[in-house]
Amino acid sequence: MPIVTLEQARLHLRVDGEDEDTLIDLFITTAGEQVQEYLNRQVFADQAELDQAVADGAGGDRPMVANASAQAAALLMIGRLYASREDDAKGGGNEFPQASRRLLDPYRIGQGV
Repeated sequence: MPIVTLEQARLHLRVDGEDEDTLIDLFITTAGEQVQEYLNRQVFADQAELDQAVADGAGGDRPMVANASAQAAALLMIGRLYASREDDAKGGGNEFPQASRRLLDPYRIGQGV
């Protein structure tokens, strides 16, 4: 389960309809992957999901439940992806947002990406 729901992403993006749900779902998945890569640890939507992963031996090193900081960081990334759908020739359009880095830094293990 993603760390941000479609409803949370729609609210953040101020999208009312369902026309772009497939695209927004892609951005949700991408942002979740980026959060995990940056943190160098697996992040789960809730405690039950984390417990199941650990029981299955798939929790990785120091897994965590997504907290407000991880969710906010993911929403910032989703917003960036949604607003800038094309590659920016100057390199600024789809960079990892600095605010996301600041939100995630306290939970990061090692250097990450």
